[in-house]
Amino acid sequence: MGAFSAGDMAGWQVKEFRGPTQYDLVRDQGRTVLRARSRAAASGLIREADVDSAKLPLLRWSWRIERTKQGDDYAVRVYVVFPSAFFRRTRAINHIWANRLPKGRHLPNAFSANAVMVAVESGDEVAGRWLNAERSFRQDYLKLFGEDPPSIGAAAVMTDTDNSGGEAMAFYGDISLASLD
Repeated sequence: MGAFSAGDMAGWQVKEFRGPTQYDLVRDQGRTVLRARSRAAASGLIREADVDSAKLPLLRWSWRIERTKQGDDYAVRVYVVFPSAFFRRTRAINHIWANRLPKGRHLPNAFSANAVMVAVESGDEVAGRWLNAERSFRQDYLKLFGEDPPSIGAAAVMTDTDNSGGEAMAFYGDISLASLD
Protein backbone atom coordinates (compact mmCIF):
# COMPACT_ATOMS: atom_id res chain seq x y z
CA MET A 1 0.00 0.00 0.00
CA GLY A 2 2.76 2.42 0.92
CA ALA A 3 6.28 1.75 -0.36
CA PHE A 4 7.80 4.86 1.20
CA SER A 5 11.23 3.19 1.56
CA ALA A 6 11.40 3.02 -2.25
CA GLY A 7 10.50 6.71 -2.52
CA ASP A 8 7.10 5.76 -3.93
CA MET A 9 4.19 8.12 -3.21
CA ALA A 10 2.17 6.98 -6.24
CA GLY A 11 -1.56 6.98 -5.62
CA TRP A 12 -1.47 8.88 -2.31
CA GLN A 13 -3.69 11.98 -2.26
CA VAL A 14 -4.12 14.73 0.33
CA LYS A 15 -7.43 14.91 2.20
CA GLU A 16 -7.63 18.16 4.16
CA PHE A 17 -10.01 18.63 7.07
CA ARG A 18 -8.68 21.68 8.99
CA GLY A 19 -5.48 23.08 7.58
CA PRO A 20 -2.62 21.22 5.96
CA THR A 21 -0.35 18.72 7.65
CA GLN A 22 2.92 18.67 5.71
CA TYR A 23 3.83 15.21 4.40
CA ASP A 24 7.15 14.51 2.69
CA LEU A 25 9.64 11.72 2.13
CA VAL A 26 12.82 12.04 4.20
CA ARG A 27 15.78 9.94 5.32
CA ASP A 28 15.42 8.91 8.96
CA GLN A 29 17.73 6.55 10.79
CA GLY A 30 19.11 5.17 7.54
CA ARG A 31 15.90 4.67 5.57
CA THR A 32 13.41 6.63 3.50
CA VAL A 33 10.13 7.23 5.32
CA LEU A 34 7.10 9.49 5.24
CA ARG A 35 7.42 12.43 7.66
CA ALA A 36 4.33 14.28 8.89
CA ARG A 37 4.50 17.72 10.49
CA SER A 38 1.32 19.24 11.87
CA ARG A 39 0.78 22.63 13.47
CA ALA A 40 -2.85 23.18 14.56
CA ALA A 41 -3.94 21.27 11.44
CA ALA A 42 -5.71 18.11 10.34
CA SER A 43 -5.09 16.52 6.99
CA GLY A 44 -4.20 13.05 5.87
CA LEU A 45 -3.02 11.07 2.91
CA ILE A 46 -5.31 8.47 1.39
CA ARG A 47 -4.64 5.76 -1.17
CA GLU A 48 -7.59 4.10 -2.83
CA ALA A 49 -7.48 0.37 -3.44
CA ASP A 50 -9.74 -2.59 -4.09
CA VAL A 51 -8.45 -5.45 -1.96
CA ASP A 52 -10.19 -8.64 -0.90
CA SER A 53 -10.02 -8.47 2.91
CA ALA A 54 -10.43 -12.28 3.20
CA LYS A 55 -7.26 -12.89 1.15
CA LEU A 56 -5.13 -10.17 2.77
CA PRO A 57 -6.45 -9.72 6.35
CA LEU A 58 -3.25 -8.43 7.99
CA LEU A 59 -2.05 -4.85 8.06
CA ARG A 60 1.66 -4.26 8.74
CA TRP A 61 3.48 -0.97 9.19
CA SER A 62 6.10 0.85 11.20
CA TRP A 63 5.88 4.26 12.85
CA ARG A 64 7.70 6.62 15.14
CA ILE A 65 6.60 9.71 17.03
CA GLU A 66 8.95 12.56 17.73
CA ARG A 67 6.82 13.98 20.50
CA THR A 68 3.28 13.63 21.78
CA LYS A 69 0.75 16.19 22.90
CA GLN A 70 -2.26 16.39 25.13
CA GLY A 71 -5.84 16.58 23.92
CA ASP A 72 -7.94 14.60 21.50
CA ASP A 73 -5.44 14.54 18.63
CA TYR A 74 -3.29 11.59 17.58
CA ALA A 75 0.31 11.90 16.45
CA VAL A 76 -0.03 8.94 14.08
CA ARG A 77 -2.95 7.03 12.61
CA VAL A 78 -3.08 4.27 10.02
CA TYR A 79 -6.58 3.73 8.64
CA VAL A 80 -8.25 0.93 6.75
CA VAL A 81 -11.43 2.10 5.00
CA PHE A 82 -14.30 -0.18 4.00
CA PRO A 83 -16.58 1.63 1.54
CA SER A 84 -20.26 1.00 1.03
CA ALA A 85 -22.63 1.83 -1.79
CA PHE A 86 -24.28 4.10 0.78
CA PHE A 87 -21.76 6.69 2.02
CA ARG A 88 -23.19 6.72 5.54
CA ARG A 89 -22.40 3.00 5.83
CA THR A 90 -18.72 3.42 4.94
CA ARG A 91 -16.68 2.14 7.89
CA ALA A 92 -13.09 2.64 9.01
CA ILE A 93 -10.70 1.27 11.58
CA ASN A 94 -8.20 3.86 12.81
CA HIS A 95 -5.07 2.28 14.26
CA ILE A 96 -3.71 4.98 16.57
CA TRP A 97 -0.82 5.86 18.83
CA ALA A 98 -2.96 7.23 21.64
CA ASN A 99 -2.13 9.87 24.22
CA ARG A 100 -4.24 8.46 27.05
CA LEU A 101 -6.30 5.52 25.76
CA PRO A 102 -4.59 2.33 26.99
CA LYS A 103 -2.94 0.07 24.43
CA GLY A 104 -5.39 -2.57 23.17
CA ARG A 105 -8.51 -0.53 23.93
CA HIS A 106 -10.85 1.08 21.40
CA LEU A 107 -13.38 3.88 21.27
CA PRO A 108 -15.73 5.39 18.69
CA ASN A 109 -14.45 8.21 16.53
CA ALA A 110 -15.80 11.55 17.77
CA PHE A 111 -16.84 12.56 14.24
CA SER A 112 -18.29 9.34 12.79
CA ALA A 113 -20.26 6.48 14.30
CA ASN A 114 -18.85 4.18 11.61
CA ALA A 115 -15.19 4.75 12.50
CA VAL A 116 -13.47 3.20 15.49
CA MET A 117 -10.14 4.16 17.07
CA VAL A 118 -7.98 1.19 18.14
CA ALA A 119 -4.99 1.99 20.37
CA VAL A 120 -2.09 0.00 18.98
CA GLU A 121 0.37 2.04 21.05
CA SER A 122 -0.13 4.52 23.87
CA GLY A 123 1.80 7.24 25.65
CA ASP A 124 5.26 8.53 24.98
CA GLU A 125 7.47 6.00 26.80
CA VAL A 126 8.88 4.81 23.47
CA ALA A 127 8.74 8.14 21.64
CA GLY A 128 11.71 8.49 19.31
CA ARG A 129 11.95 4.74 18.60
CA TRP A 130 10.71 2.96 15.49
CA LEU A 131 8.03 0.39 16.30
CA ASN A 132 6.70 -2.31 13.99
CA ALA A 133 2.99 -3.04 14.16
CA GLU A 134 0.71 -5.73 12.80
CA ARG A 135 -3.06 -5.99 13.15
CA SER A 136 -5.59 -8.45 11.87
CA PHE A 137 -8.06 -5.84 10.69
CA ARG A 138 -10.37 -8.73 9.78
CA GLN A 139 -10.55 -9.80 13.44
CA ASP A 140 -10.85 -6.17 14.54
CA TYR A 141 -13.73 -5.62 12.12
CA LEU A 142 -15.56 -8.73 13.34
CA LYS A 143 -15.16 -7.60 16.96
CA LEU A 144 -16.06 -3.95 16.35
CA PHE A 145 -18.86 -4.27 13.78
CA GLY A 146 -20.10 -7.83 14.33
CA GLU A 147 -19.70 -9.08 10.76
CA ASP A 148 -17.11 -10.03 8.16
CA PRO A 149 -15.47 -7.02 6.55
CA PRO A 150 -16.14 -6.11 2.94
CA SER A 151 -13.28 -5.39 0.56
CA ILE A 152 -10.86 -2.65 1.50
CA GLY A 153 -11.44 0.55 -0.42
CA ALA A 154 -8.53 2.62 0.88
CA ALA A 155 -5.70 3.01 3.32
CA ALA A 156 -4.82 6.32 4.92
CA VAL A 157 -2.40 7.98 7.30
CA MET A 158 -3.03 11.06 9.38
CA THR A 159 -1.17 13.25 11.85
CA ASP A 160 -3.36 15.94 13.35
CA THR A 161 -3.18 18.72 15.93
CA ASP A 162 -6.35 20.67 15.15
CA ASN A 163 -8.10 19.98 18.47
CA SER A 164 -5.11 20.70 20.71
CA GLY A 165 -3.77 23.55 18.60
CA GLY A 166 -0.30 22.10 19.18
CA GLU A 167 2.44 20.63 17.05
CA ALA A 168 3.45 17.08 16.21
CA MET A 169 6.06 15.40 14.10
CA ALA A 170 5.70 11.73 13.24
CA PHE A 171 7.12 9.22 10.79
CA TYR A 172 5.53 6.36 8.84
CA GLY A 173 7.42 3.40 7.40
CA ASP A 174 6.09 1.13 4.68
CA ILE A 175 2.47 -0.03 4.94
CA SER A 176 1.50 -3.42 3.56
CA LEU A 177 -1.28 -5.98 3.52
CA ALA A 178 -0.50 -9.65 4.00
CA SER A 179 -2.10 -13.07 4.05
CA LEU A 180 -2.13 -15.35 7.09
CA ASP A 181 0.43 -17.65 5.43
